Amino acid sequence: MKGTIDASVPNAVQRVLEDPKERCEHNTIVDLIRNDVGIVCDKVSVERFRYTTGINTGRGEILQVSSDIRGRLPSAGNREFGDIIFSMLPAGSVSGAPKGSTCQIIRRAEGEARGYYTGVFGYFDGRVLDSAVLIRFIEVVADGHGNESFYYRSGGGITMNSNCEQEYREMLSKIYIPV
Repeated sequence: MKGTIDASVPNAVQRVLEDPKERCEHNTIVDLIRNDVGIVCDKVSVERFRYTTGINTGRGEILQVSSDIRGRLPSAGNREFGDIIFSMLPAGSVSGAPKGSTCQIIRRAEGEARGYYTGVFGYFDGRVLDSAVLIRFIEVVADGHGNESFYYRSGGGITMNSNCEQEYREMLSKIYIPV
């Protein structure tokens, strides 16, 4: 998933699908993830490319642009399932491209380990893996003295074509706690 827009914006679907910055970012990440899946899978394909779905944020609907990438995992042999997943991390949707360089920049800029933030979780039924990236979640951090702090972790993609004000507004539109 790369590319979002407030669903109430006139012609929202057309605007997000035709936006050059969003298209470039989405294409880059689809190519990166297709490559990552190809590291461990055979018969990699983009099943659906650049379609929109709606998400209710509690403050209104946003549309997201997604693509479906599939591959067939060959017989694992002596490989552990976790090792297969780990070989594709960090997820391309949060690292950007080229992955190695952007990961170095992110580590220097953030100055702390991400922990679970931007990690992945999923469910494997023995045949199909459904997974997602932990891009927005609440983390509980204990200080060792019986006190806990809660941190809402959230982020977004920045590219050379990004408009800082628009990226900031997009991030705010995605942050909500449904209580």
